Amino acid sequence: MSIAIINSRAQIGVEAPPVHVEVHLSNGMPSFTLVGLPETAVRESKDRVRSALLTSGLSFPYKRITLSLAPADLPKDGARFDLAIALGLLAASGQIPVNTLPVLECIGELGLSGDIRPVRGVLPAALAARQAQRSLIVPRANAEEASLVSGLTIYAVDHILQLVHHFTQQQPLEPYRSNGLTDSCPPYPDLQEVQGQEAAKRALIVAAAGMHNLLLSGQPGTGKTMLASRLPGLLPMLTEAEALEVAAVQSVVSLQSLTHWPQRPFRQPHHSASGPALVGGGSKPQPGEITLAHQGVLFLDELPEFDRKVLEVLREPLEAGHIVIARANGRLKFPARFQLVAAMNPCPCGYLGDPDGRCRCTPELIARYRHKLSGPLLDRIDLHVSMAREPTSLMPQQSKSGITSQEAAAIVSQARQIQLKRQGSTNSQLATNSLHQFCTLAEADRIWLEQACERLKLSLRASHRVLKVARTLADLDAQEIIGKHHLAEALQYRFQNIN
Repeated sequence: MSIAIINSRAQIGVEAPPVHVEVHLSNGMPSFTLVGLPETAVRESKDRVRSALLTSGLSFPYKRITLSLAPADLPKDGARFDLAIALGLLAASGQIPVNTLPVLECIGELGLSGDIRPVRGVLPAALAARQAQRSLIVPRANAEEASLVSGLTIYAVDHILQLVHHFTQQQPLEPYRSNGLTDSCPPYPDLQEVQGQEAAKRALIVAAAGMHNLLLSGQPGTGKTMLASRLPGLLPMLTEAEALEVAAVQSVVSLQSLTHWPQRPFRQPHHSASGPALVGGGSKPQPGEITLAHQGVLFLDELPEFDRKVLEVLREPLEAGHIVIARANGRLKFPARFQLVAAMNPCPCGYLGDPDGRCRCTPELIARYRHKLSGPLLDRIDLHVSMAREPTSLMPQQSKSGITSQEAAAIVSQARQIQLKRQGSTNSQLATNSLHQFCTLAEADRIWLEQACERLKLSLRASHRVLKVARTLADLDAQEIIGKHHLAEALQYRFQNIN
C-alpha cells in the first residue's frame, strides 16, 4: 500500500489535539516533502527516521515521499512525531500491516540507532487517547506516567524493531502493567514544630478548610515561612481527577512528572520573578508558577519585594481559576486554581512595632513600602494575620506544643466534607448568587454585618469574602447557621492587615 495514516498527538499548552500523520509514496525522483506547519525539530525528523530505519535493518523507501501532518493549520513542534512518521513509512512501503493502525496512537522520539526516547506531555496525550477509545504506544520511560490514566491500553517500547515484530506478529507486545505510584510522597513538615503562634495556626486551619488566601505579616524569624510550608500537609488528598490535572501540568514542563505523585504542589518563586514567570508565556507559551501551583499552594515570600506590575497579574487568575495567554497565532488557556499564601515584614527593616524600638523606618519609607501592594490585590486575600515574636526556646522537645498536622488535617477534612456535601465546592469558590442560599444568617446578624461593612468601607467583594470566611468558621464548628461570633472573627481576619 502506498499510503498510510498514523494517529498521534501534538502538545498545545496542557492540551493534546489529534494529529494525523499521512504518508504517501509515489514514483519519481526520490524526495521527502513534509507539510503541515512543521517547526525545526519536526522538519529534522526525516533525517532521524531515515537513520533509525537503516541502522535497524529496515528499508527506507527511496521514492517520492509526501508526508502531511493534519490539521495543516495546527503548529507542530518537538520530536514527538518521529515514531508516527517511521510507522507511516513502514506501513506505506508494506513492511508492516495497516489493519490495526486506526485503533492506535503513538508518540515518541527516535534515536539514530532506532531507540525510542521519552518526550514531554505524555499524560495529556494519554487522557485524550482514552477519550478517543484508542490504545497508546509510548516510550518505555513514559509508560509509568501514561499508566496513571485508568482504562487505557498502553504499549511500552524501547526500540523500533519491537514495534515491527509486534505488527508482523513475530513477537506481539503485552499491554504495560503499572508498578504503582501511590507511596511516592515524602512526609509533610509537622505543624507542631512551629513554636507558639496559636492565632496564626488557627488562621492556617481556616485557610485550609475553606481554601482561602492568606497573608502573614510579622517580624523576621516569627515563623511565617514555616507556617506556609505546612499548609499543604493540612489539605485533603487530591482526588484522582485533581491528581491527573496536576500531573498533566507537570508532564508538559518536565520529563520527571511523576515526582511526588500525587502530592499537592507547593511553589515558592523568588521575588525577582517576572510576570511571564508567574503567569506563563513566551513565544511558545509555557505554564508559569500559578499553573504549576494548580490544585496546590503558591507561596510568595517577601511580598512587597515583588514588582508591583508582577503582583497585579495575579488578580484575574485568583478570581477565575485559570489564565488565558494570547499570542498572534492563538490563545492558550492554562488552569490556575491555586491557594495564595503570602508573607511580608511590617516595614522595610522588619521591626515596626517591636517593643525594644529597633525600627528606624520613617513614616514616608513605611508608606512607600506598603504602597507596593495594591488595594485590589489585598481585597482578594481573605485572611490577614499579624504575627508577633515568640519567646526563645532552644530545646526542640520543649518548643513542640499545640496541634499536630495530623490533627489539623482531620479538622480540615471534616469541614471540607461538609462544604462538598452542601454545595459541591469549597467556600472560597462559592458563586456570588449562591451566598444567600448557603450562608444562612439570622436577620439581626445580617443587619449587623451590613452595618459593620458600611462603617469599615468594605467593597462588595470584600464583604462577600468576609461572609465566605464566616461560612468556613461555622463549618469548622459544624454549625449550619453562621453566628455573630463567626462574623466577628471573619472581620477580625480582614482587618489584621498592614494598613
